[in-house]
Amino acid sequence: QDHGEPQTQSTAKLQRYAMTRLGNFLLSCLIWLVILLWLLCALPKLSFLRSCSGPRAKKCLVGSVPVVSWLPRYSFRENILGDIISGISVGIMQLPQGMAYAILASVPAVYGLYSSFYPVLVYFIFGTSKHISVGTYAVMSVMIGGVTERLAPDSAFSVFDNVTGEAIINTTLRDVERVKVAAAVTFLSGIFQVLLGLVQFGFVVTYLSEPLVRGYTTGAAIHVVVSQLKYTFGISPTRFSGPLALIYTVLEICSLLPKTNLGTLVVSAVSIVCLILVKELNAYLGKRLPVPIPVELLGVRIYLFMEYAGYFLQPPALPKVSLFSQVIGDAFAISVVGYGLAISLGRIFALKYGYKVDSNQELIAFGLSNTIGGIFQCFAISCSMSRSMVQVSTGGRTQVQYAAYSTFTVLSVKICVLVVTFVLTVLLNPDIGLAASIAFSLLTVIFRTQL
Repeated sequence: QDHGEPQTQSTAKLQRYAMTRLGNFLLSCLIWLVILLWLLCALPKLSFLRSCSGPRAKKCLVGSVPVVSWLPRYSFRENILGDIISGISVGIMQLPQGMAYAILASVPAVYGLYSSFYPVLVYFIFGTSKHISVGTYAVMSVMIGGVTERLAPDSAFSVFDNVTGEAIINTTLRDVERVKVAAAVTFLSGIFQVLLGLVQFGFVVTYLSEPLVRGYTTGAAIHVVVSQLKYTFGISPTRFSGPLALIYTVLEICSLLPKTNLGTLVVSAVSIVCLILVKELNAYLGKRLPVPIPVELLGVRIYLFMEYAGYFLQPPALPKVSLFSQVIGDAFAISVVGYGLAISLGRIFALKYGYKVDSNQELIAFGLSNTIGGIFQCFAISCSMSRSMVQVSTGGRTQVQYAAYSTFTVLSVKICVLVVTFVLTVLLNPDIGLAASIAFSLLTVIFRTQL
């Protein structure tokens, strides 16, 4: 039996080595495929540039780097005041939101600030939407958190404490590994988005109808609410993944309610009431306030921000490539979900304010934002509806501040799409729910065209 145990360990090591080699081989194939597809897409454009005149080459540059087009024509007299006020207002919201969403992603709070800084600068250069608020978003954070907790669980960092005689978790090493996982999946999702933009994948926005977007975002909001219940009640439920994970989570939370921490529950209830009251007060006072009352910022402990403020500028570092083979599926799902949220809102605001959003350029913009963000150890970004609405209401007009406001009118078949999208997103999780919802929306289009 003693001889059998080392043999079993050797077999396990060989299996892990074989799986690692297989993963590296598949990753190499993926990289070469990306290079091949890039060449197929880039060569026609390069040959076109060699034969085109100066004005046409300038048009190509403007299409790839939109800031070259709109920034020289920026009207300071008309826009600068509104953009500055909107930027300050959203910055006030983003500070506590970024740290809170980092907790959802299961990484230290300061990385939410990094994710609100580096990727946004990249989108400023390459983005085409004037009104979406780019940065951390709850749905993306929940998806990232599922990956980080799966690949870097607490159990993997449990050590024996000789003093207490109990097992404790080395949170320092755990957080370092989770940051590496989040950066790797973010970098890879950015690569996917850039690649999809190069192959003109933007056509998919045709099937992202208004009811689909509304149903999807509402369903995603349910996931966010459920993810916060454990903090509200002060309990530690098991983290589930896959279809029906939300149902299993709710059932386990209900079973753990007798273990609720009353102090945590009271603080949570008071905080929620204060947030709602101040939000209603901001809406009531409206334009009489230069900026909304920053209740979220005031609610965050001052010492938490002061602790991390001195370390804001994060040095760049290449992602951990060995993790790519383990997160490739999650990265693709995150890239599609993040793009779906952003382009849906971007289209709505573009119609409302009378301009166009280039769907393929948005893919590339978000892809570059996430790719560069991954190098700076950020987690994946999308756009936030709440921050966008604040930016619009405070006078934002251009990409300098990214504002958004959305209204939906749903009738007949659209109501069906909304309800089905909501149910699928709640039951099947945001990634699978989005794919199934697009398929259902496409079926409704086909059905109506055949009548």
